[in-house]
Amino acid sequence: MSAAHPFTPIQPARLDFAPDGTPRSTDYGDVYHTAAGGLEQARQVFMAGCGLPERWQGRERFTILETGFGLGLNFLATWAAWRADLARSRELHFVSTEKHPFSAADLAVLHRAWPELEPLADELRRAWPDLLPGTHRLHLGSGADGDRVTLTLLFGDALATLPQLQARVDAIYLDGFSPAKNPELWSPQVFYPLARLAAPGARIATWSVAGAVREGLARAGFCVDKVPGFGTKRERLVGERTARDNDPAPAETSGAGPDDRRALVIGAGFAGTSVAERLAARGWQVEVIDAVGPGAGASGNRIGVLRPLPAVDDNRLARLTRAAFLYTRHHLQALSAQGLPVQWGASGVLHLGRDPVHEATQRKVVELHQPPADYLRYVGQDEAAAIAGWPTAAGGWFFPGGGWGVPPSLCRANLARFPERIRTRFGQAVASIAHRDGEWEAHAEDGTLLGRAPHLVLANAAAAKALYPAPWLPLRPARGQTTVIPAAALPAPKVVVCRLGYVTPVVDGYRVCGASFIAGDTDPALRPAEHRENLQKLDFILPGLTAQAEPPLDPDTLEGRVGFRPVSPDRLPMVGALPAAEAAPGQSLAAIPRLPGLWLLNGFGARGLVWSAHAGELLASRMAGDPLPLEADLADALDPARFLLPGRRWRNERDQGGE
Repeated sequence: MSAAHPFTPIQPARLDFAPDGTPRSTDYGDVYHTAAGGLEQARQVFMAGCGLPERWQGRERFTILETGFGLGLNFLATWAAWRADLARSRELHFVSTEKHPFSAADLAVLHRAWPELEPLADELRRAWPDLLPGTHRLHLGSGADGDRVTLTLLFGDALATLPQLQARVDAIYLDGFSPAKNPELWSPQVFYPLARLAAPGARIATWSVAGAVREGLARAGFCVDKVPGFGTKRERLVGERTARDNDPAPAETSGAGPDDRRALVIGAGFAGTSVAERLAARGWQVEVIDAVGPGAGASGNRIGVLRPLPAVDDNRLARLTRAAFLYTRHHLQALSAQGLPVQWGASGVLHLGRDPVHEATQRKVVELHQPPADYLRYVGQDEAAAIAGWPTAAGGWFFPGGGWGVPPSLCRANLARFPERIRTRFGQAVASIAHRDGEWEAHAEDGTLLGRAPHLVLANAAAAKALYPAPWLPLRPARGQTTVIPAAALPAPKVVVCRLGYVTPVVDGYRVCGASFIAGDTDPALRPAEHRENLQKLDFILPGLTAQAEPPLDPDTLEGRVGFRPVSPDRLPMVGALPAAEAAPGQSLAAIPRLPGLWLLNGFGARGLVWSAHAGELLASRMAGDPLPLEADLADALDPARFLLPGRRWRNERDQGGE
């Protein structure tokens, strides 16, 4: 698992048209679809070529993989046909690669050619992600289709993204620019990953019948045939993935069967409520058990901070926080759109340089990565002061889409989103768990059975160690004390500001600053000394601010909160299936046997708001057997069994200034 990853900025596609009005690529000198009609090409070449809609009928889930998202026309046509089919699968997963995605504004221009698709196209554009490399997961559909259509976009070169995809796919749309114009997309470096991802019997379809394409697909494991073509093409290609004795183990299991879609979740904080909501979105029945209630433990701070942590080398932490930040922000928007009681605000986050060297590094990150300005930009000292509403000692990063959230409100909103599928049992402490007759049981101290299901998720922070006492699992609590300041006491800031600490804008009549971080300290009492340290951090962030407080801030009388964050040695979450507690080290993650149906979602540390929704989606995807919303190397970096790999020396990655 490499810590660093070459960062290649996304170069958007440029809007251009051939003389007949067909959209074309100036980069590849080719059109995006035949002049005979893009929508009919999608239906006849790709959908019909893969046996759709018949093959998804009666299925719980159907997964399609496409090479080359382009205008999104194949996706929109497929989504429209799926919606119109009363016998459709319960869920539709569509995974697509794209090296040069269009902006949402350009897609709006392109989509005008198909007004019959406009309601779906409009929803796609409203959910369209920032043009940043990596895996982007979008949940689409409204009303009865809500969260039943999942679009996973792999932004970047397909030769790099496809080997990092973990999925089992039922159909493949092989749709790139012509082999003569874009030979890499029609090479063994693409065909073999496609064969690895394809379930036996999966269909593949393409408009190209080039000999090299037929031969390459056959060598990779597809049985292909030429059939009558579409438009000016006399022939097109269809094929099927054949089962072979030497097939590698599937990238993902087929997922839980209908009778197995029940889960117990222990813990009602960020982790527990996030995975409960994500499982319920998939139709699972979930019971959440907590000794107190939602957001009462480590997730009970008054305000949390939402922002990523870039790095020059785009290291593991940078890639993970980028994916998590983007997904969690979309999740908060979705909860708000449904009128659920989640409190959050995209105020923006200003991350100031610690010193001149660090500030120069921040500037370099922006220069090298060329991120969209509405995601990240570098601001000088004067602009930083204007954004903060107070003089600053340095410039730094500004995340316009970053912000703050009230953690308990997010926990409550998660539980309220699917009330018919999520049951809660609060005021009940789980003292032990046991696996009997294929199901997991949770028991109280007196032996009372609190719940029973085929799957059990330990999402109860550091207390998980008492239920899963594996000596190799390095999960421990870290004390964190925040300081609460009345709104009237200080004149600034207007946004969240970070600099070896953080301070929030006014929320519900107060600001929060902090926070201390003391591993292994379990004392719950507020300490004036830690309030004093938090105020010192505040003065480092915005020099001279505390001197303006009226009345003066007294560490002996200030309000605050002490929480105990679950942390791991590498400061990354733990998301995945648990090995037997006495498991021996393995040479690879795949070689380490796992306990059936026992899962861990934990170790969020000081970044609970950032990790929450994305980690819940990752674990729910694993449990259900869905395509993963994260590159394979990043998913492996979060696997709890990583601590069983021999010779592993875990260390905190330098994140170029992450508080």
